[in-house]
Amino acid sequence: MGKLSGKIALVTGASKGIGQSIARLLGAEGATVVVNYATSREGAEQTVAEITSAGGEAWLMQGDFSNHEDITRTFAEIRRRHGRLHVLVNNAGIAGFGPLEQVTGEEFHRLFNLNVLGLVLSMQAAVPLMVEGGSVINIGSLGGSMPSAYGSIYSATKGAVNNLSISLSKELGPKQIRVNALNPGLTITEGLQASGFMQGERYEAAIKATPLGRAGQPDDIARIAVFLASDDAFWVTGQVIQAAGGITL
Repeated sequence: MGKLSGKIALVTGASKGIGQSIARLLGAEGATVVVNYATSREGAEQTVAEITSAGGEAWLMQGDFSNHEDITRTFAEIRRRHGRLHVLVNNAGIAGFGPLEQVTGEEFHRLFNLNVLGLVLSMQAAVPLMVEGGSVINIGSLGGSMPSAYGSIYSATKGAVNNLSISLSKELGPKQIRVNALNPGLTITEGLQASGFMQGERYEAAIKATPLGRAGQPDDIARIAVFLASDDAFWVTGQVIQAAGGITL
């Protein structure tokens, strides 16, 4: 029996990277995992296959969480199939970097619509299904509390994730719904590898600045998410957890 046996969990953006690892480990601990994806169906199918081949339960749900209709449709299907939800991992998000002079209204809203508004609407839709209490894990970023140059709008969205998580933990505590922000630092994902960042001086500097001496792996983040999802973390809510190998400055 896993520590999440009998639990229903939704992981948004679970077709690759951190979301895929979280979904896989939640499934390994006995949760029935709803694997959400926006466009990468092949990756989402792989996530489901990995969970089910290991003896777990999972199913696919397409939905763009920057779109209110898709969010509503996703939770309606969860209600139809299960009637309840115990764990919500708001992992879907996008990054964007560039100098101030290149910021546009379109880019601003593209980032905020998914990273912030989508997260709020997702929680709004999840709460009525968390009739037995539950755990909400909002995946932020180290950039939310330690912004870098050229990441002003992205960092602003992740700072908002932190503040929303703290505020909503206080609002939802009486319903026995815990809300925490989980903020990865430098983590080796498909996106990071494709960016070319891992070959540059900035990558080497980031490793040197990490007390544990390496970049994170998706499973490093996923293991913390499993803890937050489980009853082991029953007394943990309203926290901003930096999962960055010890970086504090």
